[in-house]
Formats: sequence, structure tokens, C-alpha cells
Amino acid sequence: MKLLTGIVALLAVLLSGCSSDKLNVNPAKLQNFNSTVSFDVRWKQSVGKMGDNVLLPALTANSVFAANGEGEIQGFDRKSGKQLWRVDTDAPISGGVGAADGMVLVGGLKGDVFAYQESSGKLMWKSKVSSEVLSAPSVAEGVVVVRTGDGRVTGLDSKSGKLLWLYERATPSLVARSNAGVTIHHGIIYVGFPAGKLAAIGLHNGVSVWESSVSQPRGNTELERVSDITSLPVVDDGQVCAIAFQGRLSCFDADQGGSLWNRDISSDKGLTMLRKYLFLTDTDGTVMALDKLSGSSYWKNAQLSLRKTTAPLAFGKYLVVADYEGYLHVLNRDDGSFLARFETDGSAVRSAPVATDDGFLVQTEDGELYSLAIH
Repeated sequence: MKLLTGIVALLAVLLSGCSSDKLNVNPAKLQNFNSTVSFDVRWKQSVGKMGDNVLLPALTANSVFAANGEGEIQGFDRKSGKQLWRVDTDAPISGGVGAADGMVLVGGLKGDVFAYQESSGKLMWKSKVSSEVLSAPSVAEGVVVVRTGDGRVTGLDSKSGKLLWLYERATPSLVARSNAGVTIHHGIIYVGFPAGKLAAIGLHNGVSVWESSVSQPRGNTELERVSDITSLPVVDDGQVCAIAFQGRLSCFDADQGGSLWNRDISSDKGLTMLRKYLFLTDTDGTVMALDKLSGSSYWKNAQLSLRKTTAPLAFGKYLVVADYEGYLHVLNRDDGSFLARFETDGSAVRSAPVATDDGFLVQTEDGELYSLAIH
């Protein structure tokens, strides 16, 4: 298919080497600083290597779930880290983990979607979608939503796995491989697409509510014109924001899709919202804070340049990012200064930490799962 022709090339040329034309082509060296807060390791477990995919843990009120690339899923007690159950899907896992409504969900390279009982790990159902599942399936209000590598979004019945609806749109011939899933808020699915399009879709019927342009493709070559949204949109009750690779950051009215503001910032990592702030990591690894109502800058921290810095996690007065060497960095939410650093197992952390009530979870490329807090 044309859709898949350029994926590997784009990953190598664009997402990994987008800054190679600059004078400084080496990752920034970490600088010493005086730590003012410290990490508390509550527990750690080995869950197995990710392989080539981006996998992240999920949590519910009492449990944490994590998967590895070989097909295993494990459930742990949220407080102690004690293993509750382990299952083998007998298929490589490429998308996961999703957990809600008493379910644990993962997807595979051949379009398989597996649903397990949260309490026991017992298989509830297995379903098939149109293409490889590269992100964690989501579930809300009885609907499991799955984003696939061919650009489609599928709605499945959460009790049976049967098809409810299918959303598809025209896709450019050359796209960036994306591990971004969907964001669900108040019965609406927000999802970014290739060519800089952001869509709002009805959760129960898969019908388009609105579609807007985050970014317009620019450039003379097909590679230069790739302007895909490769990260999750973020949303609150008033606005939804998304950012495109080789494109722009744009915010829209969440109900109608009308444009509120935009800025020329490129990112393949993603965004997070907290109070008046919109935090992001750009393509080069610079972490920045913007005013979410206007897009004006509060601060930038470029000291993690080219370290494949993840999207930020914001909680309390802290901002946490991770990098390709497995370091976690705590920044001051208000000015971007470094507060603490923690070394995991030395392998890359590929996605933003996952928030808990008073801490966060981190899963490394080599399969170490940490439950951490800051004090």
C-alpha cells in the first residue's frame, strides 16, 4: 500500500534525524546542578523488553498494568507492586496498555485487539481491526476505540468486541509512523491525522463532529511536506490543542472546532495541560511552557537538546520528562529550572511518565517498570 511505503524512511530521516542539519548534532551533555527535591522509589518490577514499539503502563484505582513486545501482560498491586497476574497473548504486542471500566486492552501488529478482565487477567474477547495497532486502545462509556496504522479509527463494543463503527478519511501517500492514539472527553474522540488535520468524532456513532487544520504541509519535496500530528491532542472543557511534526501548534474551541490561536512550533513528542499552562517538548528536545489561552511563552529549557526528550508530565509544581539514556528530569513548573534527576536502568524512556495520584509510573525500553514519587 502507498500508505506504508515511506514509513521506515521517514522514521530514520525525519523523526530521528530532524536536527542533523544543525551545527550541534550531538545530544546535549547533562550539566550538574544542586538538587532541591528527591525521588522516592516505591517499587520496581521487570516486565520485559518493548522491542521496536512504544508501550506504556496503565493504571486503575487499585492496579497497574504493563506489557512487553513479546506478548506478555502483567498486573500489579498499585501500592506494593506485588504481581497479581500474568498472561501471554501468544502474539507480539505493539499497542498498549489501555485500562478502564474493568478491562485491560492491548493490540498487535496483525490487527488483533485483546480485552482481559482487570481483576483476574481472564480473556474477555479478541477482535480484529483493519491494520496494525500502534497505540493503546482506549475505552469509555461502553466503547473501545482503536487507532490503526492505516489511519482508521474503530469503535468496538466493550462487552463483546463487535464492530460498532469505522471512521476513515483520505491519507497522503507518505506519512510518519505514529504511536499516538486518541483522546476522549465528554463523549467526543479527538484524534490527529496526517497532513495536520485534527478531527472530533462522536464516541457512540463514529460520525465527524468537526475537522480543522492544525498545520498546512509546506516545502518543495514530499518529505518536507510531511506535517503529521504524531502525538495526542490535549483537551479541557473549553479548548483542544494539537501539534504537528514539521508544522504548527494550534488550539481550537472544543465544541465547534473554531481556531483560537496557533504558533509555528514543531513536535513529534506531544503536549500536556495544567491550569494556565500548556507544556510541550519540541522536535529538538527543548522543553517549554506557554500560556494556554494565547500561546505566549513563559519559559524554555534547551539543556536537553537532541536527547530524544519525551513529552512532559505536569503535576503539582513539577514537570517531569525523560530521555534516551533513561534519565528522569524534574523541572520547576514556573520557570523550567532543574530540581532533580534520577537514573533508571540506562535504556531509553520512549513516552511521557504516567501520572498516579501523588507520583508517576515509568517504563523503560529494556522493561523496568518504576513507581516513583517526588518529595
